Amino acid sequence: MPIEQHAPELEGIIDLDATVEELAGGYGGDMGPAEGPLWWKEGGYLLFSDIHNNRRMKWADGEGASLFAEPTNRANGLTRDRQGRLLAGEHEARRVTRQEPDGSITVVANNYRGTRLNRPNDVVVKSDGAIYFTDPITLGLISDLDYAGVYRVTPDLGTMNCLVWDFVVPNGLAFSPDESILYINDSRRGHIRAFDMDPTNGMLAKQTDRIFCDLRGERPGVPDGMKVDVEGNVYCGGSGGLWILDRNGKHLGTIVHGYNATTNLAFGGDDWKTLYFTTRNELCRVPVKIAGIPVP
Repeated sequence: MPIEQHAPELEGIIDLDATVEELAGGYGGDMGPAEGPLWWKEGGYLLFSDIHNNRRMKWADGEGASLFAEPTNRANGLTRDRQGRLLAGEHEARRVTRQEPDGSITVVANNYRGTRLNRPNDVVVKSDGAIYFTDPITLGLISDLDYAGVYRVTPDLGTMNCLVWDFVVPNGLAFSPDESILYINDSRRGHIRAFDMDPTNGMLAKQTDRIFCDLRGERPGVPDGMKVDVEGNVYCGGSGGLWILDRNGKHLGTIVHGYNATTNLAFGGDDWKTLYFTTRNELCRVPVKIAGIPVP
């Protein structure tokens, strides 16, 4: 069975006999996997990144997968801001961008204090419009910064701060439902860290830094993309598949999908109760019982 139960609470989140459905495949490669799924609610479709092939794909029920945009500067993580504009972490251009309603591109961030960023990976937007993103160092590729940072950009794009710089490979990040906690995972160390937010300035209360959950194990899979549902449960790739954790970091169960990695995930569907996820080469989905935090 693809659903591996570790605690009874899992049954309130997902049916134990739920079926994982592969929707599309053949993506990824040496330059990067399938990544960045994002539900586009107005159109009822999903966007996702095909990093290796430098393109953005679209998937919709009854239509399957089709080309949406290329080139994309090998974009990785995708999200939307409160105005519904698309934001992307672009590997090749080493920047975070925002697509305006007229199709033009605004650069959100491409350097920190005059030094070019590494490879922006994943990005989230807080309800006040502030933009948070991870910037890991990619082995074998040129980096000008000698550390992997997590950053915040103010809503007006006028100020950028490095929030924390002691991760090895900061990757996925997500807010708790009330935005009082920011979860950031480290793919190399195999764990998720949690930080309380400073409500006065949108920064991290760094003294609250703690290990939320260790997702390592004997089976393939490391933390990568990460999402949270409306009740505060956390979903993240880990050893053996896609882990489901409660708000306290307790491992409730694993979606054992059979692929070597869970690269990212997104909630979607009319009720936000379909969990879409990417592997290195595939796009899949599985139904869940609790809605994910909606993306504008």
